[in-house]
Amino acid sequence: MRVRNSIAVLAAFILSASGAAAQCANTQYQGHSFTYCRAQGSDDMRLFLYARDTQVYGNFRTIDEALAREGKKLAFAMNGSMYHPDRRPVGLYVEQGEEISRIVTSEGPGNFGLLPNGVFCIEESRFTLIESRSFAAAPPECRYAAQSGPMLVIDGAYHPRFLRDSDSRLIRNGVGVSADGTRAVFVIANSPVNFYEFAQFFREYLDLPQALYIDGNVSRLHAPELRRSDWGTLLGPIVGKVVDLAAPTN
Repeated sequence: MRVRNSIAVLAAFILSASGAAAQCANTQYQGHSFTYCRAQGSDDMRLFLYARDTQVYGNFRTIDEALAREGKKLAFAMNGSMYHPDRRPVGLYVEQGEEISRIVTSEGPGNFGLLPNGVFCIEESRFTLIESRSFAAAPPECRYAAQSGPMLVIDGAYHPRFLRDSDSRLIRNGVGVSADGTRAVFVIANSPVNFYEFAQFFREYLDLPQALYIDGNVSRLHAPELRRSDWGTLLGPIVGKVVDLAAPTN
C-alpha cells in the first residue's frame, strides 16, 4: 500500500508543461480531500511573525508585499503554529536564530498540551521534527522553529491517544518530515477529519515517519500555483517557501 501511495505522490509532482516541478497538489484519500505542498532542505523556508516591532504580518498578502522589496515572493505558505489571541506563538518559536518564545514541556489543556507534542525545526539545509522534551534536552541549531501539538506520527507510530472513530472533525493542517530530514510536506485537509484520519494521511499516503499537527479551524493555505489563497482569520506565525519573483508559477 505504501509503495503504491509513494508512486502516487511522485506522480503528483511530475514536471509541468512549463518545465517547473509542481510544489503543491490536491488529492483524495480514504474519502477525504487534502492539499499538500513539499519543500526540500535546500529551499528557502522561513517562519514569519512580526513585520516590524510588535506588529504581526497576520496574512499572506502582507508577507508577499514585504518580500517583494527583496525581489522575492511566497511559493506557498500556511499558518505555522498555534497562537494566543494577540497572535503571540504558543510554545517555542525561533525566527532567524532568535528565540522569541520559550519551549513548553508540561502537559496542559487543549490540543497543544496533548503530549507528546513536538517542534518543527528548519536547520541550515535540512528539517527536523522532534518530540518537545527530547528537543529541550538536546536542541539542534534551528534557523527557524515552531512548537505545536499533538504529534501525529512519532517514529512511524500514531499518537497513542488518537481514536480511529472519533467524531471530532475539523479542517486541520500539519507538517511531516522524511526520515533523512531532506524533505518536509505541509498538508491541509479540505474536508473535516479527525486526528487519526489526518495522521493516517501522513503515515500511509505520504509515508512520513514524523508528523506534527499545527492547528484546526484557523487553518489556511496560500498556494498560487493552485490559484488558491485562503483569507479570513488573522494569523500568528506563518511558515512559507520563499522564491525569486521571477520564478515561474504553474
